Amino acid sequence: MNERARPESIAATLERSPYFMPFSMNRAFKKAPRLMARAEGMYYYTPEGRKILDGTSGLWCVNAGHCRKPIVEAVQKGVATLDFAPSFQMGHPLAFEFAERLTKFLPEGMTKIFFTNSGSESVDTALKLALAYHRVRGEGHRVRLIGREKGYHGVNFGGTAVGGIVGNRKIFGALVAGVDHIRHTHDLQRNAFSRGQPKHGAELAEDLERLTQLHDPSTIAAVIVEPVACSGGIFVPPVGYLQKLREICDKHGILLIFDEVITGWGRLGKPFATDHFGVMPDLITSAKGITNGTVPMGAVFMKESLYEAFMTGPELAIELPHGYTYSAHPLACAAGLGTLKVYEDEGLLTRAAELAPYWEEAAHSLKDCPNVIDIRNIGLIAAIELAPRAGAPSARGLEAHVKAFEKGCYMRVSGDTIALAPPLIVQKSEIDQLFGTAREVLKSVA
Repeated sequence: MNERARPESIAATLERSPYFMPFSMNRAFKKAPRLMARAEGMYYYTPEGRKILDGTSGLWCVNAGHCRKPIVEAVQKGVATLDFAPSFQMGHPLAFEFAERLTKFLPEGMTKIFFTNSGSESVDTALKLALAYHRVRGEGHRVRLIGREKGYHGVNFGGTAVGGIVGNRKIFGALVAGVDHIRHTHDLQRNAFSRGQPKHGAELAEDLERLTQLHDPSTIAAVIVEPVACSGGIFVPPVGYLQKLREICDKHGILLIFDEVITGWGRLGKPFATDHFGVMPDLITSAKGITNGTVPMGAVFMKESLYEAFMTGPELAIELPHGYTYSAHPLACAAGLGTLKVYEDEGLLTRAAELAPYWEEAAHSLKDCPNVIDIRNIGLIAAIELAPRAGAPSARGLEAHVKAFEKGCYMRVSGDTIALAPPLIVQKSEIDQLFGTAREVLKSVA
């Protein structure tokens, strides 16, 4: 190990670093950093060489595991062939090839793709598409956007506005006008320790009907929800809930957007949560697993009818004045093509369905651990909710996160909820290790 990699040297460097870390306690982190220096398969490695089992696929994105050879080789070849191509009024072959390949994995009816660079950009793109869609059809009075409490839709202005996590919103003030929220579905009293979809709560979708009457349904452009609300604490939709949302949207001519940035690409045992729940939205937002987290990329998938609504004006007019310098970036497309090959060759987009029963039993085996007040699971996702400490919400969850890292496992936390969603290549022995470590941690966190 060279001097630069020594822990004491790294700590000293971090103390004076200009790096303003996102979603982090900057001062506390720099005093006791948790760093990843390299990765392979199911594991990260710290600068000093400790092996860390990845229990949350990085940030819900490394679905195929780390540094997979076909993806690495695709990226290496891509960057050596075409570093950049302009995306406005120009293109490159990989963009069209990747879009064509993607359609083979998309839910039936999703036929068109708009490329972005992240989940946050995908959400804002989908919201703008919804507003523009109504306007080009002569319904410009549809200007309202509806999100859901506890929902997470990225960090841009639109996504933060429709998002419903209080801590992500309050520091930024008014955000975007014309936004409202339906109730969340988290119901500890009726649904604690549910396995898969909770039995109670489908009626909570009727809260959308309340908002249509409050605002006038003809003013509402779109409703956006995560099929499984992951970042806010992993809230699985009650049986029948998503179906009711679809029915209400159809009744009032409202577009339904599924934010599948996390649930997409095999997390629930099918390519998308749309397939798993059997509910078809009008738009789907994607990112993360679309390139296995290797190169930043996102996308919005849409129905043919939505796309065609923009194709009715003059042929030499720009149909949608929206996009990004790096839309369909050549390197991202190369990474995406390599990722799809791994998914397809190894059957990863359905593997979670095979492992789900074993995963469920492992998760619920922690029910007897101290301070555990709920366990939720679906596909290869699990949440372990802990009772908050009096006067110190989130402190118990943060301590669990840190102790897990010290014991060789990376586990994300949202407040006092431990969130687990490993790469889809996980083996049963690694599931045992993950939940075995969780048990040790929960016993040690007072």
